[in-house]
Amino acid sequence: MPDLFSNPWALHDGAAGHRRQVLALAEALAPSPSPRELELQAHAPWSWLAPRRLPGSERAFGPAFESALGEPPSLALGAGRRAALATRLLRERGSRVVQVLDPRIDTRHWDLVVAPEHDGLRGPNVLTLLGSLNPVDDAWLAQGRATFPSLGELPGPRTVVLLGGPTPAVRFDRAAFEVMAAVLEHWLAMEGGSLLLIGSRRTPAMMATLARRYWADTPGRRWFGSEDGENPYAGALGWADRIVVSPDSVNMVSEACATGAPVYVPEPERASGRVRRYLDTLLARGRIRPLGRLPHDAPAEPLRETPRIAALVRERLAT
Repeated sequence: MPDLFSNPWALHDGAAGHRRQVLALAEALAPSPSPRELELQAHAPWSWLAPRRLPGSERAFGPAFESALGEPPSLALGAGRRAALATRLLRERGSRVVQVLDPRIDTRHWDLVVAPEHDGLRGPNVLTLLGSLNPVDDAWLAQGRATFPSLGELPGPRTVVLLGGPTPAVRFDRAAFEVMAAVLEHWLAMEGGSLLLIGSRRTPAMMATLARRYWADTPGRRWFGSEDGENPYAGALGWADRIVVSPDSVNMVSEACATGAPVYVPEPERASGRVRRYLDTLLARGRIRPLGRLPHDAPAEPLRETPRIAALVRERLAT
């Protein structure tokens, strides 16, 4: 009998956060061979209403996926509500399915649902985790160092800054950036070292311009897009002596906390709702600190939820 976990499908809608989480779980369950990755593009009305089941839902993702339903995999993993419709359809055809993130309807349509604690979703088939799934472990960090060895030659301490941007839940605006920048300037004046600042898709162009201007003469690297060459993100996390993360991204904070570096969040009180609950939990556990006038670096225990969740998925689906 074939191993249930030997060749899972990983389904997502192309959103970077969804793709990263579902592939992290798939690869933790089946490191080799690589899972089959399917990026789904839904037509209206399913693009609006997924994962709700409507007549003709088999056609929601086009003829290729409709054909694939005829040969469903043993196991399918999805992330995001559009993928939740796809995993729901696959389960109706015999696949075991795991849905990452709250599907926003009754979880009985999936074998397991993996959701962050701060979402508040609970149920007999719900597995909760602190933060988000990600691939960061010792091997991933070692590969990052090997791919970007020049970052290891930068003067220490190497401060990595992961910069997001404003969201409806987090007011990380220009004023917040200026407060963060002032603290970083003080750290550099006190200790020297280098600064590796990496933006995200959400980082406003204004912040990228300010960052380039402020730290034009500071040793390190600034990356805000393909115009800056290859994204050194994995290398930066691998070589980091400390990490500063803007408070708007659960994914970035989770990946920073999966390293052994101390993690600082500027003005976590700017966050609200679910993001604030997540940051408050990490603050209470001592895994992150608010960004202050002076750093208080100390070795940290990496927070790695992906292998724990993978083990629970194996245990629950094997019974």
